[in-house]
Amino acid sequence: MFETDAVVVGAGVIGLAVARALALKGLDVIVLESESAIGQHTSSRNSEVIHAGIYYPHGSLKAQLCVEGRERLYEFCISRKVPFKQCGKLIVAASMEDIPKLEFLHDAGRRNGVDDLRFIGADEARSLEPELCCRAALLSPSTGILDTHTYMLALLGEAEDHGARVALKTPFEGAASNAGGFVVSTGGAEPAKIQSRLLINAAGLFATDVAARIEGLSPEHVRRTYWAKGNYFSYGRRVPFQHLIYPTPEPGGLGVHLTLDLAGSARFGPDVSWVDSIDYKVDETRKQAFADAIKRYWPALDPDMLLPGYCGIRPKLSGLEEPIKDFVIQWVDERDMNGLVNLFGIESPGITASLALAEAIASKMNPY
Repeated sequence: MFETDAVVVGAGVIGLAVARALALKGLDVIVLESESAIGQHTSSRNSEVIHAGIYYPHGSLKAQLCVEGRERLYEFCISRKVPFKQCGKLIVAASMEDIPKLEFLHDAGRRNGVDDLRFIGADEARSLEPELCCRAALLSPSTGILDTHTYMLALLGEAEDHGARVALKTPFEGAASNAGGFVVSTGGAEPAKIQSRLLINAAGLFATDVAARIEGLSPEHVRRTYWAKGNYFSYGRRVPFQHLIYPTPEPGGLGVHLTLDLAGSARFGPDVSWVDSIDYKVDETRKQAFADAIKRYWPALDPDMLLPGYCGIRPKLSGLEEPIKDFVIQWVDERDMNGLVNLFGIESPGITASLALAEAIASKMNPY
């Protein structure tokens, strides 16, 4: 039987960030990943946006960790040479009815500590983006984009430099608590058992399944996860925008927005559909709905240039028509399980919040 200080389940952005934070504090860490490579699900199928911290309720983990994590992430990208661009974002009111929504977001962002937001009129918005159509806009200069794959590789490299190990093609099969912490069972080509003092469930889409496989964990600790699928369409030519362009939010998401990659190419999305199985095929029947949504802020869009891009699935703790719920960092305090942490509903702004979230966990869990 292998022995280690900590087992982290999941090698997405959050799992890798937690492994790095624990390793930097001197813990021996093993990361279990069922896929053949890191970050194969939500971490690599998103908008790659560094969020400012605007949308989240004041005092929530999302707000706190996003604002703190944004600064940590920019510093990390600079020091580790991870490609990024602080391009800024415009949240636009396409109609007069949307303006109160912008005012609400401005106030919410200010309460969360986003102190560089600026409410601007239509003329100033068009001076920044001449092809933009809106009645007003909220300018967020601290929003940016990054290369998430390079970011994950940087997290992995630093974790491994401090002794962490990542076991690919090694699914988590279950765990049981004992006097020394947990006996973790793994599958794959070489099934094994690992004795670990700490167990961190950072399995993202599969966090509920992982929690359900921990022997003796009370059912109330196993949080239900809903899967929200988002389609993305790319654009077949260059777009005339330098900022990210977002509409006002809609139920379940932030609306079909325009984001840029580091090469300047545009992609639109995500929309929201609720699924109960993983399917990363783009639903091309949604193209017209995308075009209609985009034309509200970019009338010159050529719908024929919308091309199927990719899909992502976000783990949410609330379903359709339910209030959006906060991140859950579940510190299990049941007998013999005080070294267990379950992470549920770590969706957007998870990448932005990742370093702050990881530090919060590592600071509390380090027993040495």
